[in-house]
Order: sequence, then C-alpha cells, then structure tokens
Amino acid sequence: MLIKEFCAENMELVPAAVAAGAARIELCDNLAVGGTTPSYGVIRAAVAHARETGTDVMCMVRPRGGSFEHTPAEAAMMRDDLIMAKSLGVTGVVFGCLRDGKLDAELTSELIRLAHEDTPEAPGRVAVTFHMAFDALAPKDQLAAIDWLAEQGVERILTHGGAAGTPIADNLGRLREFVERAAGRITILPGGGITWENAEDVAAALGVSEVHGTKIVNVARAGA
Repeated sequence: MLIKEFCAENMELVPAAVAAGAARIELCDNLAVGGTTPSYGVIRAAVAHARETGTDVMCMVRPRGGSFEHTPAEAAMMRDDLIMAKSLGVTGVVFGCLRDGKLDAELTSELIRLAHEDTPEAPGRVAVTFHMAFDALAPKDQLAAIDWLAEQGVERILTHGGAAGTPIADNLGRLREFVERAAGRITILPGGGITWENAEDVAAALGVSEVHGTKIVNVARAGA
C-alpha cells in the first residue's frame, strides 16, 4: 500500500488530509519559505488528532526560511525545538543541515542522537527525515550523503531529485539513482510536484512505497 505523506501548514487541513487518505503528516509552519517549526500548540493538537486516527506526525525542525546553514544560536533553537516536539509525542522529526554547501555532519549527528536516543533530556525515540536540504547539495556529493545518512540510522530522505520547481517527471532518472544507492538501507521519499493524480504513477516508476506533497491527497473532496 502506498503511504501518502501530506505536507501541512499548521492544523487547518490536517483533519481533511487524514480523511482523504494521508497516513502521515509532515507538520510545518510558513510553507511560503519552505516550512519552519510549528508552535507548541499546533504540534500538540496534531498529535492528539493523530492518536485518534492512527496517523503519524513528522514535525519540521527549522528555525527560519532561507539557507540550510545554521548559526550556533539557531542550532541551539533546533535542539530545543526537537526536544519539545519529541516530548509532545510526534512520530518523528524533519530537518536538514548544511555547512559550506556540504552536509553538516556535526550538527546533523547531534540532532539524530537527540531524536534516536532515549535520554533524560529527550526521552524515547522518534524517526528522522533529512529534508530537501539534500537537494541543495552538489550532485557529486549526494550519493555519498545517502551512504552517510543511512549509516547514521536516518529513516528517510525527502528529495525532489532536482532543482525546486522542475517537473517531477524530469527528475525520475536521478531519483532512481537515489533509490538504487539507498538499496533498502534508507527510504527515498520523493516530493515536489507529486499530487493525488500522479502519485501512483510516480511511485510505480521509482519502485517506492512512500510519496510526499501538499496535494498528495484530495483535501477538497474530503472536505466537501
């Protein structure tokens, strides 16, 4: 069965998305800038709804829009927000960290540890998705990044397979390369330009079982 992850800005469309068949919610604020961390109240409400409906919630951890390179102060915010989201019962967290155009191994490792390890500061374990910061890496660095993220135990990588705004059909070849490199060690989650109308075709073309998008389910029909 194809898992459809709905990218939601706050709570407004979450009930309709779940009713329309979304099995997982990526919960964000400020989608106009690519998504930032939602508020405590929004996370709490989404988790409560998810528990009632058997839906998973992946919470964005990103302090601002713009680049994916973070100052020490922003890194501290991300740590605090991840711990907050984890304490509220999310299924997982979504983040991406770069440094000088390459994967920021130090900050990424720290955030993975906070997500995965059961510690006094962050009890329990939640899943990790490395988000579309991946697409900002140079193509020559992306396959090695897949290897490294898989070695760290990251559950999935959200990727468009090309520059933002390009048709998903144009990126299927590159996405297949990612799927082949992942080789079952980590999930490649395609997103960007995938809708309820083409999701099945894209998934079949790539041989994946999960897809992502703001239009991945028909919320208009569900809300009618």
